[in-house]
Amino acid sequence: MSVPPDLRQQYLQTCQNLSQPENHFVARVLQEADESDNIRQAKGITLKIAGNNRLVPVQRVTDEDVQVLASVLRTAVFVTGLDLRYNILTDVGVRHVATFLQENSTLRYLNLMFNDIGTSGAELIANALHSNETLLHLRMTGNKIGNKGGMYFASMLQVNCTLEKLDLGDCDLGTQCLIAIASVLTQNKAVKAINLNRPLLYSQEEETTVHIALMLKNNSSLVELHLCKHEIRSLGVKRLCEALYENCSLRYLDLSCNKITRDDVKFLGELLKQNQTLEILDLNSNRIEDDGAIYLSEALALYNRTLKALSVVSNNIRGKGLVALSQSMKINMELSYIYIWGNNFDEAVSTAFSELIQAGRLKPNCTDVEPYEVDGHVHLAELSHGLKKHYYWTPSYGEVNNTAANASLAIAAVSQYF
Repeated sequence: MSVPPDLRQQYLQTCQNLSQPENHFVARVLQEADESDNIRQAKGITLKIAGNNRLVPVQRVTDEDVQVLASVLRTAVFVTGLDLRYNILTDVGVRHVATFLQENSTLRYLNLMFNDIGTSGAELIANALHSNETLLHLRMTGNKIGNKGGMYFASMLQVNCTLEKLDLGDCDLGTQCLIAIASVLTQNKAVKAINLNRPLLYSQEEETTVHIALMLKNNSSLVELHLCKHEIRSLGVKRLCEALYENCSLRYLDLSCNKITRDDVKFLGELLKQNQTLEILDLNSNRIEDDGAIYLSEALALYNRTLKALSVVSNNIRGKGLVALSQSMKINMELSYIYIWGNNFDEAVSTAFSELIQAGRLKPNCTDVEPYEVDGHVHLAELSHGLKKHYYWTPSYGEVNNTAANASLAIAAVSQYF
């Protein structure tokens, strides 16, 4: 068996060779990797060089730092994941990352979330992935690559046959590249999860949602789809539901922070009566109100037996709708996770969910509320639980991938990386 490389020593030597100052945070992470049991046993390790780590002193990674790091990792075959989120990489530094991707054959996960990468950097990464055959999961979240940068990734997806999870959320994608990505995904059979959250859309016609719906009719490999902040209204919901009658692969649908109303939820209710694959439905921060909650509860109580998690956080639902959802859980034993905080609770709601929790039907780590009693009256307190609480940040204590806070990973995880 080959001897694992001394990453820290190689890093210090490369800094000297390139006349670059040492980044003490990078050196510390590499030293911890050298001491890891996984590297001794020739198992893959992930280097977590996140600039938002609040547990240790952090010196954020610069373009010069990543040049040294890429040089060191060229021979580090045991490194299968690289987390560089929340650093200060620009298009200049990404050039070194792109070269590394073209030469590397072991990296499975790359997180470049919330750096300062623009359109040119997106072109470099996308072009590198034309030839890379090992990377499975790429997070570009929060880098302002724009519509043109999104088009480079659409072109890449026409060629790349290995990437399984792509996160382009908060990247300022435009209408043109969203339509291009949707068109490519009708043919691409490798991608299992894609995040297209918060594009910049200037039309009220929902063209992008219509094209994504057309893609879902033909795609048989996509498992997870995030469409947060897409300005989705009645037409968009209707087209998506029509597509999902024919789709037999999608398990996780994120429609949070859109403009879905109680009338639009009728389409989702009818879909749930027949759909046999959807396991997670995120309707967080819409406006489904009591009527919408009742439509969902009827479908869940009488028909659907596949949905495992439902989020209706902040939907202006009052007692009638929330009690209906609690009653559906008494009938439907498959629905195990429900998130309701941010709605209008009365004592009937507090009592209903308190009974579900006390009876063991709803586990405390599978919801975002906890009952407590004052002067003989039951109330609900908020818990920091949800489908993806740690999407943008990591906690300052406890497990990063805590299943109570990131339930979607436990229910329908596409890969081991969050």
